[in-house]
Amino acid sequence: MSLDSGNPPDSQIDLFQGWPAISMLPVDRLKKAANDALSNETIFATGLEYGPNEGHCPLRENIAHWLSKSYVPPQPVSVDRVCITGGASQNLACVLQVFTDPAQTKMIWLVEPTYHLGFRIFEDAGFMGRLRGIPEDEEGLDVAALEAALREFELRESSVCQDRKIYKHVIYCVPTFANPSGKTMPRTRREALISVARKYDALVVTDDVYDFLSWGTSQDPNSVSGPPARLVDIDRALDNGPHDGFGNVVSNGSFSKLIGPGCRVGWAEGMPEFIFGLSEAGSTRSGGAPSQLMSTFVNELLEDNFLPKYISEFLVPEGRRRHNTLASAVKAHLGPFGVTFTPDPETSSLIGGYYIWIRLPDTLTSAQVCEEALQKQNLVLGSGETFAVPGGDFSAGELHRRLRLCFMWEDEGRLVEGVKRLALVIQSILEHD
Repeated sequence: MSLDSGNPPDSQIDLFQGWPAISMLPVDRLKKAANDALSNETIFATGLEYGPNEGHCPLRENIAHWLSKSYVPPQPVSVDRVCITGGASQNLACVLQVFTDPAQTKMIWLVEPTYHLGFRIFEDAGFMGRLRGIPEDEEGLDVAALEAALREFELRESSVCQDRKIYKHVIYCVPTFANPSGKTMPRTRREALISVARKYDALVVTDDVYDFLSWGTSQDPNSVSGPPARLVDIDRALDNGPHDGFGNVVSNGSFSKLIGPGCRVGWAEGMPEFIFGLSEAGSTRSGGAPSQLMSTFVNELLEDNFLPKYISEFLVPEGRRRHNTLASAVKAHLGPFGVTFTPDPETSSLIGGYYIWIRLPDTLTSAQVCEEALQKQNLVLGSGETFAVPGGDFSAGELHRRLRLCFMWEDEGRLVEGVKRLALVIQSILEHD
C-alpha cells in the first residue's frame, strides 16, 4: 500500500474514538438483567418510579461493597458516601450546579493535557474564560505549579449553607490512566494535591472511570494490578481527615467503560454531607433519581458478582492484549521515524485505561499529520491540540507534537493496520519536507 497509490482506503480506521468496542460489551448478561428486573414487580415498581434523590438504594449498597472490596480503603465505603448519577459528565454538571458559583468560585484548574469534552461543561456552568491548564510531569499533575498559580489569587471565606458549600476553586483531573496521556499519579503526588486543595479551599473532581481497567506489564503478563488508592480515600485519612464535613474530593465513577456508554449510570463518592448536598440538586429533586430504571438492571450485574468477574476475566485481559498490540505496532512501524510514546508496557510499572500518548518527531506537527492521515489514508487520529485548555499556550507542553491513540475501539488487526497507515503518512511528509 502506498500513500500516493490513488484514492484513500475505503475502510476508515478510527484511533481517536474513546469508546469500548461493541464486542466488549456484556450484551447477553445485560439482556438477562433487564428481563429479570422487569419480571419482578418489587424491582420494576421501584425502577419505574422517580426514586429517592440518592438513587436506587440496592445499587448504592452494592457499589459501596464493591468499592470497599476493590480499593480496600482504611475504612469501608458506607452507603451514605455514595449516590447514583447519570454518568460522569452529567454528574460533573450537577457538582458545578450545587458546589460552585461564578460570583464566588474564582477559577477552574485542569491538568493539561486533559479530557477535551469537559470544557463545555465548565463553560455552561458560567466559567467561560476562567479555565486554566496546569502541566503534567512524569507523575501526573504538577502540584507545585498548581500551588504557584493559586497563590496569585486572593482567597475569600467560603459560604456554607444547610446542604451545600461554595468552593473557591475547582481542580479537575483523571488521576489514574489519565485521558489522554495515560499517566497515573503516585500516592505522594495525590497527598500533595489534597494538601493544596485544603489550603486554597478547592474541590478536586477526580474522574475515576478507568481505575478498574488495570493490568500488569508485558514482562509479567499474568499480573493484575489493583487500582491505586483514590484521592477520595486519601482525603478521609490524611492529616486526621477533612477540615470540614464536605471534604475536598469527590470521586466521579461511571459504568460507561465497563458496561456501555449508553447505560448512563454512574456514581459519586465523597463525604456524607457532600453526597447529600449533591443528591439534592434541583434537577434531581424535580426529575427523580438519575437513570432509575437502568439502575435496577445494573444492580443485577452486581448482585451475583457478574461485573467484577467480567472485568477481571474478560475486560482486563482484552485491554492488556490490545494495549500490547498497539504498543508493539508503534515500536515496529513508527519507532524508526523517531516516534515515542507513553505508557510503555515494557517500562511502565502500572498500565491500563484506554490510550497511549504519542510524541512525533520535532519536524512534524499533530495538525499536519491528522489532516494528511484523514485525507490520504482514511485514518482518524486525536491531535494533541484537542486536549489543550482553551485560552492557554498549548505549545508549552508540546501538544502540537502529540497524538492520542485509543486501543479499545478498533479490533486488534485494525489497530495494526491503522499504525501502518500512520507510518505511510509520516514517511510521505518527511520525504516531501
